[in-house]
Amino acid sequence: MFAYAESVELRLDGAETQVRRPKTGRPGRRAFVSGKRRQNTIKTTTFSDGQGRLLHSGAERPGRMHDRIAVRTEGIAEQFRTRPGVRAKVDSGYLGLA
Repeated sequence: MFAYAESVELRLDGAETQVRRPKTGRPGRRAFVSGKRRQNTIKTTTFSDGQGRLLHSGAERPGRMHDRIAVRTEGIAEQFRTRPGVRAKVDSGYLGLA
């Protein structure tokens, strides 16, 4: 995907999807409660091109995980470091990500 990205401007964003509340007693149950939406959610990191076409949808993470941490966990931040010619527009959820 990053080889293709040399010629386009990427847009990177984390999307939250509401899910049913995990069963009582399940380990990590609180991890699904989003601090932003105050609901049980999962978060997916997505890439699109300048025209809004979906290029990549990453792994699903618990809703409590911050966008910036999800990008580091999935190894996407390392891909940007190794390919300095690739640029992406991001929102304020990625502040501090070099």
